[in-house]
Amino acid sequence: MQLTDRARELIGKYAAALAKTYGIDTGTVTSQFSVSGPKEIKLRDALLERQSFLKEIVVTDVDQISGAIVPVGAAGLHTGRRKKGRFNKVVGVDGREYKLVETDSCAQLLWSLLCTWVNAGSEGEFFQKVNDFANNAFALDMLRIGFNGQFIADNTNDEKYPMGEDVNIGWHQIAKDYKDGIQVITDPVTLGVDGDYPTLDSMVSDLINAKIPAQFREDPRLVVLIGADLAAAEQHRLYSAATTPTEKIAAQLLTSSIAGRPAYVPPFMPGKRLVVTTLTNLHIYTQRGTRQREADHNGDEKAYESKYWRMEGYALEMPELYAAFDEEAVTVLRPTKKASEVDIETEVETKKDDELV
Repeated sequence: MQLTDRARELIGKYAAALAKTYGIDTGTVTSQFSVSGPKEIKLRDALLERQSFLKEIVVTDVDQISGAIVPVGAAGLHTGRRKKGRFNKVVGVDGREYKLVETDSCAQLLWSLLCTWVNAGSEGEFFQKVNDFANNAFALDMLRIGFNGQFIADNTNDEKYPMGEDVNIGWHQIAKDYKDGIQVITDPVTLGVDGDYPTLDSMVSDLINAKIPAQFREDPRLVVLIGADLAAAEQHRLYSAATTPTEKIAAQLLTSSIAGRPAYVPPFMPGKRLVVTTLTNLHIYTQRGTRQREADHNGDEKAYESKYWRMEGYALEMPELYAAFDEEAVTVLRPTKKASEVDIETEVETKKDDELV
């Protein structure tokens, strides 16, 4: 399908508006341009607005490709006294460092979709759809790689590694590499009525007691990050066992609280992974002054491409505050039927057989 004249006109206006937003004096964006100064903050904020989870963690700019992890300085005790002088809290990260790597994103909009959007609303709505599509794609990939990244390949392969496993080293892999993986449980465990852990509450409680240092266990900022498969299995268990409205409400609230702590089901986190940490322990760094944006048609692909290049990386401020069950270690047991349920099913089958006779 070819691009209609109206679609070409509106996408040209969008490109001009995009250039103006980033302070570029050109009518259209036909080549790569740098995003610097206050415009960098504007682009970062636009990405944060697309995914609420990004606003909960630490997403910040740094000056160097590698360096000391940026502390937010809120963990541990900050109050005391000294016989001589004032008590002070030394905020540091014990020499741990981050490393940024070349990161290139491309959001491709097919001409056929652009033509559909042209006829589906006003000019302003068209601009908003195009802009939101790109920003949402970039923001989601930041999380996708953060939860799934395992290593850094010179040439990434999105077919073999569709979750960005080869794009960068994400938070979970950083924890697995820290002190021989002491913070991540990889020994096989089972979740279910007859398993090692009958409930997610028991699983989370044991994880906290086993892996979170004692001085942080009651920190109100600790949260539970739960994979969608575990959340679904636990909700099924709770609904199946619920006999009162109160119990059904408890099942509905599962994804908001587990073991008395706020719970989240983050996008793209592996389905059977379970993590206890603070949200501000998860960091994403971008090198200041490296952001490059490009938007133009790709005739060979019959698409309009929006691209975003930068130096980017991930870090855990305190690996000790990241405790997890690795997804490969967790097996969810299917609930066994109660004796009464088996009796009822047998009775039903017997009646069916009698009817056939």
